Amino acid sequence: MTGSTSRRSFLGLAAGALALSGCAIGQQSGTGATLALDAPLPDQVPDDTKIIIGDPSTQKALQLSGELDELPFIEWANLSGGPQTTEAFRAGALDAGSVAEIPPIHARWTGLEVKIIASRFRVDPLHHPVYEFGVAPGTAAATLEEFRGKKIAFSPGQAQGALVLKALRKAGLTKADVQLIELPSTGDVYANALAARQVDIAPIGGVQIKRYLGKYAAEGAATIQHGLRDDPGHVYALESSLADPGKAAALRQFVAAWARAVRWVDEHPDQWIEGYYVADQGLSAADGRWLVERTGKLEIPDDLTDVYVRHQETIDLLAAETGNDPIKAEDLYDPRFVPVATEAFAAEGRS
Repeated sequence: MTGSTSRRSFLGLAAGALALSGCAIGQQSGTGATLALDAPLPDQVPDDTKIIIGDPSTQKALQLSGELDELPFIEWANLSGGPQTTEAFRAGALDAGSVAEIPPIHARWTGLEVKIIASRFRVDPLHHPVYEFGVAPGTAAATLEEFRGKKIAFSPGQAQGALVLKALRKAGLTKADVQLIELPSTGDVYANALAARQVDIAPIGGVQIKRYLGKYAAEGAATIQHGLRDDPGHVYALESSLADPGKAAALRQFVAAWARAVRWVDEHPDQWIEGYYVADQGLSAADGRWLVERTGKLEIPDDLTDVYVRHQETIDLLAAETGNDPIKAEDLYDPRFVPVATEAFAAEGRS
């Protein structure tokens, strides 16, 4: 979203969501007691507890797996991604949301206290990347080093923007060696900008890769593999929600359900393609199959040591580029949820 009108419209929707839910994020459920952020997680959800979750794909997976009705304390918000989730947090309309690795960093830098409570990754991320760099028709570029002098689509504060910075660093380039064009990375914006030759290079992901090449390869369009990890998927929550014992218990149960949903999608690709990609997202079955194969297998780590290291590298890169003070990656995570997720993920095995 851009512009004051869009912001007001979103905040109005967020306020409406609060009015409908009767569950203000700033208020505590139950007795009003406060839970320390290092205290054991409660496992009993009080009857009057409600949490609002922004994670539409997990909602759909739980519906398809038959588990959705077992989580009556969750109200679902139809939003995802960093900008929407951050605005909803600030509007008091959300307890937790699903994002990549960048939004929790920027949340902290802007005074929003959040914690990552669940993380999943691709088993073979270098062979199953989320993004590739689209090359506009007529642009001479086949390697990252050839980004020099090019116009590159850039979205600060989002995964695609961080990937651009990482790719420049890998190629031995800086921002001064290219022209960064700030564009929102939503929908078809990047693919359309490439097709119109408004930019020379843009990180595109998902089915956009397949469609972009299908439409414009004959005109000279191409993509470049970046060879970097771009696969983090996180759920992060407001610290104020984690400090509420009732909501902390509800978030614990949500994380367990989220982990089971990750496994269910992995084990039921045909049902996922039909129920989500085709029926919910309006894609063709072929596009859905392509996305499933491109994603590969997923995993939930039972040890965050390597995750901290990778996230710290991203934090340090962004801090140097933005002038913000570095923060410790460990401070972004709530490790109490790690066994909750990993035990749920492994409970029934994987086919």
